[in-house]
Amino acid sequence: MSDYPCRMTEIWPVEPPVAGTEQEHLVGMLDRLRATFRWKAGGLDAEQLARRTTTSALTLGGLLKHLTYVEDIKLSWAFEQEPGEPWRSVDWDADPDWEFRTAALDSPAELYSRYDRAVSTARRRLTELLDEGGLDMPTARQWQGQTVLLRRIVCDLVEEYGRHTGHADLIREAIDGLVGEDPPEGWQPS
Repeated sequence: MSDYPCRMTEIWPVEPPVAGTEQEHLVGMLDRLRATFRWKAGGLDAEQLARRTTTSALTLGGLLKHLTYVEDIKLSWAFEQEPGEPWRSVDWDADPDWEFRTAALDSPAELYSRYDRAVSTARRRLTELLDEGGLDMPTARQWQGQTVLLRRIVCDLVEEYGRHTGHADLIREAIDGLVGEDPPEGWQPS
């Protein structure tokens, strides 16, 4: 059993460990960012999820769909598994921003449900991989002549969430004034 701090009984943990292993800290930070992002994007209607607040095309709905994509493919891609639908059918060369562009076509319930399922599946998969080989587990990917380790994939996920949680902070504040660093204690998505 890995020392991954988030088991399925703790669906949306917020606080990473204060004194833990490298693995506990990395995965704890990833889960904190996931929870903060989900809180910032949560409880909105279709119009709010599609609202743009600047000249940027970013919307909270687009970010939800994009991070669903990231959760669905990141660990699969690293271990040469085929992505599921709808990602497999997208012509990414012709439409590299497909998930951002098409998010407004999905209902809020679909966006939230897909995202929550993708996070749950990614957590379960990451737990299995950490149990199997830890952060030093080699993936099927090469970059700059080196084998990419699972540690790099986890760090990439933290970086991806860091960037987009910052975007979500700004967009959500412009929509309804919601501010704050972390979800309130005991928060769970509705």
